[in-house]
Amino acid sequence: MGQEIDFLGRFHNATKRDYVQRVVEHDKAECAAIAKQWGFDYWDGDRSHGFGGMRYDGRWLPLAEDMVKHYGLKAGDKVLDIGCGKAFLLYELTRACAGLEVAGLDISQYGIDNAKEEVRPFLHQGNATSLPWPDASFDLVISINTFHNLQVHELDQALREMQRVSKDKAYLCVESYRSECEKANLLYWQLTCESFHRPEGWRFLFDMAGYTGDWGFITFA
Repeated sequence: MGQEIDFLGRFHNATKRDYVQRVVEHDKAECAAIAKQWGFDYWDGDRSHGFGGMRYDGRWLPLAEDMVKHYGLKAGDKVLDIGCGKAFLLYELTRACAGLEVAGLDISQYGIDNAKEEVRPFLHQGNATSLPWPDASFDLVISINTFHNLQVHELDQALREMQRVSKDKAYLCVESYRSECEKANLLYWQLTCESFHRPEGWRFLFDMAGYTGDWGFITFA
């Protein structure tokens, strides 16, 4: 079984959030419905519908460097990002490790069409529950803030697929909560989340699906 690793904390905590304003300023249900179309509004529209404009700025290079170092990646290794979005992290991984072979999958065709052009040819539109690669295809499989967008029956299948295409190394990060305050903040802030679990609940689901990789949690304090 893997271990909990906090790769994302310093990036997540750098953003200040007004949780109550997120709920009262706009029709939250309408915003969530628009976000789940995974189109322009989610990626590059108003902040109330998603990222509010996701543009490359190089911020993910330190994360890529941490992953390359931790997992001992080298030229010729293959890495898959499930829920790659615009593939900024995949691009940074190729900068952090020259010669790395990358692939990405995302539900959003808009995200792929507007991805970092250097890695766009290696991206596929699809669902995490059915990965178009053979068993043990990748030296490292990652998924950052994606699996909590799946309903529980989809989540089990996606975890099994992630395990299937990985040789032995994997890392996923999901949103979670450790207290009633964090649960309320998560509910206020999220737009696309379908699976709400405490860390121990997530670990139970990992075990049930046979997932043996590493994991991390994003919380909203």
